[in-house]
Amino acid sequence: MGVSSEAIDYDGAWKEAIELYLRSFLELCFPDVAGKIDWRTPVEFLDKELQEIVRNSDLGKQQVDKLAKVRRQDGAEEWVLLHVEVQAQPDEGLPRRVYQYHHRIVDRFGKRVVTLAVLADEREAWKPAHYEEELWGCRVRFDYPVCKLLELKRDENRLACGDNPAAVVVAAHLAAQGTRGDMELRKKSKWQLTRRLYEEGYGRKEILELFRLIDWLMVLPEGLDVEFREELITFESEKTMPYVTSIERLGRQEGRQEGRQETLREDILDILEARFGSMPETMRLKIQGIGEEGVLKQLLRRAALVESATGFAEELESN
Repeated sequence: MGVSSEAIDYDGAWKEAIELYLRSFLELCFPDVAGKIDWRTPVEFLDKELQEIVRNSDLGKQQVDKLAKVRRQDGAEEWVLLHVEVQAQPDEGLPRRVYQYHHRIVDRFGKRVVTLAVLADEREAWKPAHYEEELWGCRVRFDYPVCKLLELKRDENRLACGDNPAAVVVAAHLAAQGTRGDMELRKKSKWQLTRRLYEEGYGRKEILELFRLIDWLMVLPEGLDVEFREELITFESEKTMPYVTSIERLGRQEGRQEGRQETLREDILDILEARFGSMPETMRLKIQGIGEEGVLKQLLRRAALVESATGFAEELESN
């Protein structure tokens, strides 16, 4: 009994995790960079601007990209742009892509840009950290900081850090990958991570956010998911902390899930019609017939990025 890797929306979970926990994420993965940012100034995410920059790119499928406006700690410059890319599968085109995105962002804003790459794949030896090209003595080399999550996995102290929520997200990602063929082990690992939220003293709001990301990454088959939630009900009742699994919450879970799916379907059609005009009825029916939330989230991003309605229709047929 298993859950295919395609059923796990790694990209969507990471996009939300970085936006929710940028500081914690940088302190875990890029501590030198984190120490150079003035965190007293609110971070501004520039997702719309980034989509405009990469929309017409010929560099292949975009993975997880976030663009954030941050202030420097040393005061040497008012603000800089932080471009973060998370790569969940090995891709030989990554170095060229981050090099070109880096320069497109510089051209668009005229500001200093720091590009960071998180390698969230499962290949130990894959760790590209620069792009280089040369012709007839003309040479360009672009180096960028890299964080390999498999290397963090070997440093138990860093991932066990109780006050860093990003460590919980990284641990969930690694556990999801490591238990792909063993759902019983995944259930056990998910339970250990969930208990950790309570034992480390996180507050209610943080527990809800982190559990949502754990649940997003560590998908279980229906039967094991029911067992897991029954254990969680018992655990929360013993601790008198009904944060995640109140009876009302569980009783309305199915309705909420369908509500989220319907909202995603409507958002996909709204974006397509705003960009390309009215959509054919056949496309509407196809979108309305999709029930997997992860697939709908992927299509929502593609609706914002594809160059034409025809291109979206081709991607829709492949699902």
